Amino acid sequence: MRTTVLGHGGPVVGRIGLGTMGMSFAYDPRHRDDGSSLAVLHRALDLGSNLIDTADVYGPFSNEELVGRALAGRRDRAVLSTKGGVRYDGREFTLNGRPEYLRSALEASLRRLRTDHVDLYFLHRVDPQVPVEESWGALAELVAEGKARGIGLSEMSLDELRRAGRIHPVTAVQSEFSLFTREFQGDVVPFCREHGIAFLCHSPLGSGLLSGRYSSPSDLGEDDFRADMPRFTTESLAANARLVGTVRSIGERHGATSAQVALAWLLAQGEHVVPIPGTKTARYLEQNVAAAALTLSAAELGELDALPPPLGARE
Repeated sequence: MRTTVLGHGGPVVGRIGLGTMGMSFAYDPRHRDDGSSLAVLHRALDLGSNLIDTADVYGPFSNEELVGRALAGRRDRAVLSTKGGVRYDGREFTLNGRPEYLRSALEASLRRLRTDHVDLYFLHRVDPQVPVEESWGALAELVAEGKARGIGLSEMSLDELRRAGRIHPVTAVQSEFSLFTREFQGDVVPFCREHGIAFLCHSPLGSGLLSGRYSSPSDLGEDDFRADMPRFTTESLAANARLVGTVRSIGERHGATSAQVALAWLLAQGEHVVPIPGTKTARYLEQNVAAAALTLSAAELGELDALPPPLGARE
């Protein structure tokens, strides 16, 4: 596995990380199995995909517990990332960026993860009711106490990123970035490159669209969050399948899958860009990791750059 450094002076991580949300939350629950997920987490470490990303809201809470079980006896092999600041009551999400809440959230996460520190702690979303400086100052205190080695922001604006950086160095940002979601490509991605900030790409396969495995809303379970996403309507899936066809044709030249091409395109955006695709199966994990060895030509990258936006908003 090729490696990179996570932020200025940060830990060394594989170029492909592992997102764990779908093991416990949001995606089709019919295919969840803790035993298989534990095996995937262990296999990821063996393959050098050592950046493991979770969040307290996934479940809620059960995903961190699962990751904690997986890393028991293996904690030193993982670069562990979690997030706080979003709550879910089974019906709706709410934000809480108050300093006292973020402190209690991380301390609870550490208990579930069975560790005394995380390598990276994210403010999961900026709370519009709390100045980002206040939330970020609280996270900086947690770094000083050794409970987090580095801190980051998720789904923030460039202005919020700049404001946080004036308080304490930003190790990483995490936002959706893929061939199908490029809103951060023009400002945040180059800013991170210039300032030594890692960019972790969640949903690097467009919530599964870029894998080519979804052709109808019926492919999703009734409790799958994607069933309510505009990109997963019948009309959108048909239109977006044509875009995936272009990606697939490039993969065929390399004996690679469309998902591997989508990940290779992200890796070509800079050494600071680290996709964290999620999966619950060893087969797809191994395919994702293999994408780190795929090099696309300048012409192929240009062909992918020229793809039009997909039909439907991402949320």
